[in-house]
Amino acid sequence: MTTRRDALGSLGRFAAAAWLGRRSSLLTPELELELEPTPKLAPGAPMSPERVALIDAFKEAAKGIETQFEARSFKSDWEMPYRLFRPNASGKLPLVLFLHGSGGLGTDNVKQMGLGNVFGTRVWALPENQRRFPCYVAVPQTDRGWVRYGDPAPGDSIARVVRGLGDGARVALEIVDALCHEFPIDERRIYVTGQSMGGGGVWHVTAHRPQFFAAAVPCCGSATLDAATDSARTPIWNFHGNADATVAVTVSRARIASVRKAGGSVFATEYAGVGHNVWEWAFTEPALVPWTFAHRR
Repeated sequence: MTTRRDALGSLGRFAAAAWLGRRSSLLTPELELELEPTPKLAPGAPMSPERVALIDAFKEAAKGIETQFEARSFKSDWEMPYRLFRPNASGKLPLVLFLHGSGGLGTDNVKQMGLGNVFGTRVWALPENQRRFPCYVAVPQTDRGWVRYGDPAPGDSIARVVRGLGDGARVALEIVDALCHEFPIDERRIYVTGQSMGGGGVWHVTAHRPQFFAAAVPCCGSATLDAATDSARTPIWNFHGNADATVAVTVSRARIASVRKAGGSVFATEYAGVGHNVWEWAFTEPALVPWTFAHRR
């Protein structure tokens, strides 16, 4: 039987091994190691006791971390609330932008931190990760999605996704630009991640700012009208469950095939039997945080 303490220790050991096994521009040239072809996943099948124990350990470790995120708002042509985690470290540091799923829609500056968004917001702020990879974490909240919408089709009442940068994505990017002016953020180490609607938002912003993010981590990203090849210049680690009944895994498969055909760097992790809540497995992969911060523009 794997205890939560054992699982927490494993998280740290696996992450350290993953870090030592990949090349990072944070290391001196003399200490750089060869990057492995693919990141190593945590051992065990998705529903195995040892893998589920990592998820349970994360939930325990993440308790109370949301109180360390400051409530803020940004005024553009409309006002976007957001939460900000500030690292307890000096010098130019990375920034992670998290785009929430549809369950976080609103203006209360609360829902984007709750429900399934717990994993993608807290992982970067866990004490063990902040000790080794201190960073800022920005979590904006949109009430209008991340992509661009147009009028409904004739005879329909639902807004259509149309081409062009979405208002939610545009203001989220404005927040990132503003934070770069306010804090000593390393503009070569800005990362983006998100899930479901926010996973689609990750593909959306990397398509519209193709050389802005150092790396991207989309989870079960919903469909957009952006050409996946426009994201090919950003290193990507994509996650999807092959039993997802909300966003079909074929959406990710098509994107990945397009990016690879265009010569882009994309890792693809599919979990057998996992549904839409793939973020529970993705954000508890011990190699994820080291892989992310190993990249810089």
